[in-house]
Amino acid sequence: MTRFIVNSSIVAVSVTMGQIIFCSLSAFAFARLRFWGRDTIFAIYLATLMIPFHVRLVPIFLIMKFLGWLDTYQVLIVPGLFSVYGTFLFRQFFLTIPQELEDAARIDGCTSLGVLRHVIFPLSGPVMATLGLFTFLAEWNDFLWPLVMTSSRQMRTVQVGLALLQNEDFTRWTVLMAGSVISLIPTTVLFLATQRYFVRGITITGMKG
Repeated sequence: MTRFIVNSSIVAVSVTMGQIIFCSLSAFAFARLRFWGRDTIFAIYLATLMIPFHVRLVPIFLIMKFLGWLDTYQVLIVPGLFSVYGTFLFRQFFLTIPQELEDAARIDGCTSLGVLRHVIFPLSGPVMATLGLFTFLAEWNDFLWPLVMTSSRQMRTVQVGLALLQNEDFTRWTVLMAGSVISLIPTTVLFLATQRYFVRGITITGMKG
């Protein structure tokens, strides 16, 4: 279980940090920058949410196999560093920030990245907590992706590791229940730590389209 928890922690934390960084950058472009076809591109981009994950699983598996990433941390982390949902969540929040704050920063000489760093990010605690909590929970509880992409016991994550405690002949229920309780501790602690920001983020991001 120790190895499984370490693997899940590395994957969940890395993917969470990646999504906060990359999704915020793309969301800033869609929310604040003006370029031709911005809204159309975003609508098409958002429509990809309708493509089921299971449809994309085999093509992504073949790509990972071609890159030689199967059964490595790369295959567990890199494909999840970016998400359409995360971009949408950040964009909805960025639209609620007054334009006057950005204009004042640009008058003071800030570039677009400067505006994002000095104006947008300091105000984005609620949406960061919301996306961070959603992403961490999703990665920590993910079963299908690690099951398909890893083959050695050393690279298994918590949920796949718990499944290994069961077989068709015998299940060690005491060990399985103990492992399940242990796997709940990080997610429970994270939720309690971010609950205030989480509720506020959900409220704010649903206010403006």
